Amino acid sequence: MKEIQQGESLLIRDVEVGRARVNIRVEGGRIAAIGADAGGEAAVVIEGRGAVALPGLYNTHTHAAMTLLRGYADDMPLQDWLSTKIWPLEAHLTGEDVYWGTKLACLEMIRSGTVAFNDMYFFMEDAARAVDEMGMKAQLAYGFIDLFDEEKREKEIKATEKTVAAIKNRRNPRIRAAVGPHAVYTVSPEGLRWCAEFSRQQNIGIHVHLSETDQEVKECVEKTGMRPPALLDKCGCINPRTVAAHCCWLDTADCTLLGDRGAYASHNPTSNMKLAVHRAMPYAWLKDAGAGVCLGTDGCASNNNQDMFEEMKFAALLQKFFWNSQTLLPAEQVLAMATANGAAAMGFDGGRLEKGAAADIVLLDRNAICNTPLHNPVSNAVYSCNGSAVTTVLCQGRVLMQDRVVPGEEEILEGARAAATNLLTRAAEARTEE
Repeated sequence: MKEIQQGESLLIRDVEVGRARVNIRVEGGRIAAIGADAGGEAAVVIEGRGAVALPGLYNTHTHAAMTLLRGYADDMPLQDWLSTKIWPLEAHLTGEDVYWGTKLACLEMIRSGTVAFNDMYFFMEDAARAVDEMGMKAQLAYGFIDLFDEEKREKEIKATEKTVAAIKNRRNPRIRAAVGPHAVYTVSPEGLRWCAEFSRQQNIGIHVHLSETDQEVKECVEKTGMRPPALLDKCGCINPRTVAAHCCWLDTADCTLLGDRGAYASHNPTSNMKLAVHRAMPYAWLKDAGAGVCLGTDGCASNNNQDMFEEMKFAALLQKFFWNSQTLLPAEQVLAMATANGAAAMGFDGGRLEKGAAADIVLLDRNAICNTPLHNPVSNAVYSCNGSAVTTVLCQGRVLMQDRVVPGEEEILEGARAAATNLLTRAAEARTEE
């Protein structure tokens, strides 16, 4: 796979976009021309052979390094899952673990057509190193959890400041910093207000879990007299830079608030179904209120994979099933959630196949079973295919995978396996010493 140098051009020949067979010319990381007559000499030529071209996918909520916890704890209630399995193991994470876990997540996302992700976790300087090496885009937030303790809050503030400074110092336009107040039940109002003000000062995003469970909503009302969106809003955390994950237990007033503030709601259907939160995000209410709606996988401990094609299908089906409407969230809208809406939520230019747009391009095998026959490419992408249909991925014109080959894959798999083994060993030794 030839590495494209700055200033060099790339030509993708013979792909299908909107039922038309076209060529796509890429220059300077952007789509310079798209159409049957787009062509000319190019430093790199990719033969599409009729492949279906889609915009690169944007995963707007995940905890990438939790790939190391894939299959570690399943089939448990949410709070038990967090308190007895996930948080105790995460206490033994190292920066090297997060580096290899994030590289594994990047590999999995690239293989399934995702070019960018919105991440909240720990040791995010190491996550940034992984993203930089893999060539993807990401918005990275340190998971701020003060548990209503003033001393811990000061530590979280310092950790957030350090993380944001380190990411900004990379001066990499593909990698953005954000603040990550975990949720209203893990972050004090003082912590939320600090996150909001720091986000404003630094002009960076806010990534937060919101109204994931009925219990979260009820406890917030009992303690504060407000529902979680109102509390976040009072603390300054709801604005156009906010991506709020889950949003399952919103009422119409909550949706109106998010719409009025220009915030984005990230739908995570697989995680929500697996953890049985008992309600689907009210997509129609959010859309009618003017809120942005995008799509995310959540982490691999609660989803088990990072396949956004699978997530698109589950999103459409869950909305239809829960809200009893066959016409709710059609394929075109769910694809927009996973592409253009996701790019906008993270503040990136992308999610569109048009002249001038960032060259985030995914090719799907035209001869795959899931694309046979090809009556409707968008329908096939959402309802029929999964990430295994992806053959080639470009992020801002850089080829991350070509003909299903990702450079360095074996090294990443070996490093991630070793990191997961070492993490479990450290945790077990600590339990023995207690």
